[in-house]
Amino acid sequence: MHALLQRVTEAAVSIDSERVAAIGPGLLIFVGVFPEDTPAIAQRLADRALDLWIFPDSAKPMNRSVVDVGGEVLVVSQFTLAADTTRGRRPSFDSAAPPEQAERLYLDFVARVRNRVGRVATGRFGADMKVSLVNDGPVTFLLN
Repeated sequence: MHALLQRVTEAAVSIDSERVAAIGPGLLIFVGVFPEDTPAIAQRLADRALDLWIFPDSAKPMNRSVVDVGGEVLVVSQFTLAADTTRGRRPSFDSAAPPEQAERLYLDFVARVRNRVGRVATGRFGADMKVSLVNDGPVTFLLN
């Protein structure tokens, strides 16, 4: 399972020109699922994402987590994070989990985030989404 974290001042998801989710300052987390992933992996990755010190305090530029600062979180499924780009010009998605498994683990990830963060928004699994964001820093991390 991969999670791409972006510290944002704002982020939103639109589907068919309708805004379906939006957050203010916090984290935008894109999640990609692999066939070998399990609910335990989803929960561990969610905890890592929420506990990572990537927000500033008065002492250091990266000394607090999104939980510490009371930030919001937007979680978006992104199967392209599981792409194999090592050969040719066309990405292969053979290494991505099947949709049923991926959706189940994505929802496990979201549930874990909701257990720990006050304001959580999500995209819609499998939808063609337009994601807008203002990356703060820019700060971006890939967790796997």
